[in-house]
Amino acid sequence: QVQLVESGGGLVQAGGSLRLSCAASGTIFLPNVMGWYRQAPGEQRELVASISSGGRTYADSVRGRFTISRDYAKNTVYLQMNSLKPEDTAVYYCRATMSLRDYWGQGTQVTVSS
Repeated sequence: QVQLVESGGGLVQAGGSLRLSCAASGTIFLPNVMGWYRQAPGEQRELVASISSGGRTYADSVRGRFTISRDYAKNTVYLQMNSLKPEDTAVYYCRATMSLRDYWGQGTQVTVSS
């Protein structure tokens, strides 16, 4: 079993920055894919960024502003979010895909005020 715990969300003004963290614990298999998703009220959950041995992917809406990275020693994935916009407001979820199974964190709220 794998547990994912997100942290780092909060309230920030437009143009500001936040860094989200996702700490994984339990039985971690490699290779795996780690990703950040977000869901705004009334919207579907969408992929923000993902990272694997094959590289990084980003949604068009965040490319150039957000950076995903990981620390294998700490089993932690980060999402550095710069130049935040009000439309980035959402609950951000961490997802891990390994051994053909998906695991999700509980989410962390990010609110960007204009």
